[in-house]
Amino acid sequence: MFSGKTEELIRRLRRAKFANQRVEIFKPILDVRYSETEVVSHDDHAIRSTPVESSGSILLLAGEVDVVGVDEAQFFDNHLVVVCKELADSGVRVIVAGLDMDYLGKPFGPVPHLMAMAEYVTKVHAICMRCGNLAHHSHRLTDNNKLVVLGEKDTYEPLCRHCFNKMMEAL
Repeated sequence: MFSGKTEELIRRLRRAKFANQRVEIFKPILDVRYSETEVVSHDDHAIRSTPVESSGSILLLAGEVDVVGVDEAQFFDNHLVVVCKELADSGVRVIVAGLDMDYLGKPFGPVPHLMAMAEYVTKVHAICMRCGNLAHHSHRLTDNNKLVVLGEKDTYEPLCRHCFNKMMEAL
């Protein structure tokens, strides 16, 4: 979290629109932190999106597009891998943003599989809130043990591997 994933997704999709490509953006229906119908970055940059219940809906709604964007991919079901492959195989450029690890540092949802199948992977990192190094982990600040907890700076903090491991040892 806080690494600029959504900001980068928005930037790439806006460039595609500028190039007169037909673009459709999808996000999980459960992500209503900033907006129900827009993908919004922590810096308040936004782009219109279509909220969907499941990854299968993306295929149904993509229609005649050149580029498909998917935000918060970790919240989708594992079928997202098949959906993205089918879109890419049909000539659609697919741009996906999501966390590759959950708050425990384990692979998160379909993202690791998507990374393995992607032609290009751009990993962006936040800055560790404890020491200032590059952060690779989203450390949860609350005692909630559910896998999916929507939150902001009051719920998560980015940590580097060293600081994350120290926090996990203390638990």
